[in-house]
Amino acid sequence: MKTILVVDDESKIRDVVVSYLKKDGFQTVEAETGSEAIRRVQNESIDFVILDLMLPDMEGEQVCQAIRQIHSVPILMLTAKVSENNRIKGLSMGADDYLIKPFDPREVVARVRAIMRRTDEYHLLADRLAFNQGELIIDSLKQQVFRDGQPVNLTPNEYKLLLVLAKHPQRHFSRDELVERVLGYDFDGDSRTIDQHVKNIRQKIEGDPKSPNYIVTVYGTGYRFAGGTT
Repeated sequence: MKTILVVDDESKIRDVVVSYLKKDGFQTVEAETGSEAIRRVQNESIDFVILDLMLPDMEGEQVCQAIRQIHSVPILMLTAKVSENNRIKGLSMGADDYLIKPFDPREVVARVRAIMRRTDEYHLLADRLAFNQGELIIDSLKQQVFRDGQPVNLTPNEYKLLLVLAKHPQRHFSRDELVERVLGYDFDGDSRTIDQHVKNIRQKIEGDPKSPNYIVTVYGTGYRFAGGTT
């Protein structure tokens, strides 16, 4: 049974979300503050995090960033901030999706299910992909990426995006194709969200993110993976 951490300082919201998640077969734990959420992710077996951005002790973006330093668990953000910049900021911090308040708790459950399905789809691959004499390694058994022997901390969506591209070197992917493969057919945001994920990945795996060797922009189209296997 999957365990979901619900992080919100409003007990009424937690109670409603937890109730619907339990009805759908999930186990839940709760946190009222960002520091408590980080502690739970560190010390407990958490499979998914639902994170409110407005917390009493720290901003949700900070919590998301802190969790990303220790775990690649999927994160769904709940927010009353509706601007595109705020959404992109959340995604850049490592969130997998976001939901604007007020929301239907049934949609929360549906989003959780959709993100989990997308994550599970990428569990099977050849055991190991290596590029440029082992400079970049994708280990599918451990679901980890290494750059110069050091682990790279990617979010689930960043990992899936890198994997889609790396499995098809030199193939051109449009942004819409990548949205469908990585974020799912039910994603209703802007396809430019892919650009933010690519920017994040480049910061983590490229020697010079402004002159990338792995994920290359195909102007007017999308992206392709240019690294050679070894």
